[in-house]
Formats: sequence, C-alpha cells, structure tokens
Amino acid sequence: MSSFENLRIVDNFYQTSLFFPMPTVLISTLCEDGSTNLGPYSLVQPYYVAGKDYYAMLLCCRNSSNTAQNILRNGKCALNFIDDSPKTFKESVKLSWPGDKPSEKMPKCKFNLEKSLIEEESPEDIRPMVMTDAIEVIECTWMRELDGADRDLPGEINGYEGPYHDFNGITSKFGAHFILRVDKILMKKKYRDAIINGVKAGDFPPLPVDYGYRDSKNFWFHRKRRMRAELLQMRKASIHSVRYAADRVDDKIKFTDEALETVLAVPRVFLPLVLRGCVDWARENNVELITKEHMTIINDKRSKEKNKK
Repeated sequence: MSSFENLRIVDNFYQTSLFFPMPTVLISTLCEDGSTNLGPYSLVQPYYVAGKDYYAMLLCCRNSSNTAQNILRNGKCALNFIDDSPKTFKESVKLSWPGDKPSEKMPKCKFNLEKSLIEEESPEDIRPMVMTDAIEVIECTWMRELDGADRDLPGEINGYEGPYHDFNGITSKFGAHFILRVDKILMKKKYRDAIINGVKAGDFPPLPVDYGYRDSKNFWFHRKRRMRAELLQMRKASIHSVRYAADRVDDKIKFTDEALETVLAVPRVFLPLVLRGCVDWARENNVELITKEHMTIINDKRSKEKNKK
C-alpha cells in the first residue's frame, strides 16, 4: 500500500497542489512612455546553461500582464533578485495585484531604481532601470525569433487566440513563455568578491524562497538560514581511461599525464566537454601540448576577474 495520498491537479498546480519552492524576483520592463515597471515573479529559471552561443533564462507569466506586454513590445527586461527582509517582501507583494497599471502602482513604489549598466555603456541601447536595492540583477533580451514568436504583438489583454507556440512567446490563450538571453549579470561587490575568491557558508546572500499563493489571503515566503555544506563524492578515473578520451578529442593538441591528472575527478559524463574546452583554449593560445601549468590557467575561471581587482 502506498504511503502517499492522491491530490487533484488543478490550474496553477505549482501553487495549489504542491509545496513548490521558487525564487522571488522583481522584473523591470520598459513601458510605452519609457518609464520602468516592476512586477514580482517566481516562475523564472535557467534555460540555456551550456553548449549554446548564449545563456538564457525562462520566464512563464500571464500574457496580459504589464511585464508580458512590455516584453512583447520591446524585448528588454531585468531580473532583480531582492533580499528576504519582511519589509522588502511586503513591498514586493504590493506590486503584484493583477490589473494594476504601472502609472497607478509605480508612484507608490518605495524601491530605488538606477540606470541599466548596459545603457550606461551603450546609450543607444535603451533598457529598463534596475533596482538599486537588489542583491543581483540579470539584464536580458527576449529571443523573439525562436519558435516563430517574432510575430507576437502586444495589445491583447483579454486573451490571445491561437495557434499558439510550443515554448516561446504566446503559448496559450492567457499564457506566455519568454526565453530571455542573459546579456549581463550585475552583483553587489560583497557577493561578487565571494564568488571570485571562494564562497563560505556566511557569504551566501539572504535571498527569499516563496511557495506561491496558498489561499486567498496570504503570500508565503521563507527567509534564508545559515547554509550547510555537504562534501561532494569524489570518484577518480584511471589515467589510462582519461588518456583514451583525451587522445580522441583532437589529432594535433595533446595532454601530458600531469595535465590529465588534474581532471581525474571529473565525472565521466562531463569529461569530453571539459577536454574539448581545454583544446579550444589551446587553439586560441597556440598551444599544442597542454601541461599541468596550462590546466591551472584553464581551470581558474575567475583569473581574469581576479586580475582586474
């Protein structure tokens, strides 16, 4: 006999039929008049994380929302990650009521905004403002050409008629999905330094986790507690098996045994990708024999950032 009980699946199942932990972000978008709108969202997640020409996030939202209509219009947005203080979360919830116009809610908004770093660097690239109060921000561009979504236009706030797209743009009468190219990641210095220099338990930012609307009255969220580290299981392959894989990556660029010893703990499923990355680096740097010293340079993904400090 099962130890579980069945629960009926209904609309918004992630809120009504599950305890589903999600991030909380305030998405800033550009309104028609050039002002910035903020809307709180949780259905955001990494989408393209490797192996593409760019990285991307995925946003799921109502297609009639201010956020969706603004993205359909100009394709620019920023994902602002807020802190978990009750005061901050209370302000975020105030911005969440469906149907409120930006001109009605934004004058009451207590969050501070500043110019996009992308727009500062390239004034011709007009962007929504970002939250000064945010811990980190992802500035994005909607990839409207995917799934034929470039034909989707703003203006319908009572539901879109089909046919619908599978994964990008207007995906149902009332729904939309946006594949958002990651243009720039912004982070407050304290947390940027932690990532570059090595993160410890006390370095993690106080980001909230929310569980969606559980009833008609409350929006529930959880504050960050101290992080707990769990050591990874290390399983080392033999130098012979790694050499077998390395010799087949490229017919000219080779590895010394000392170089291959640095990747013995890489899981087998990721080894070809790691080795190809090393070979790509070697080509760019006119190296035909990759040594242990070269691997140190390759593995230090943050070396450039450290040198800039």
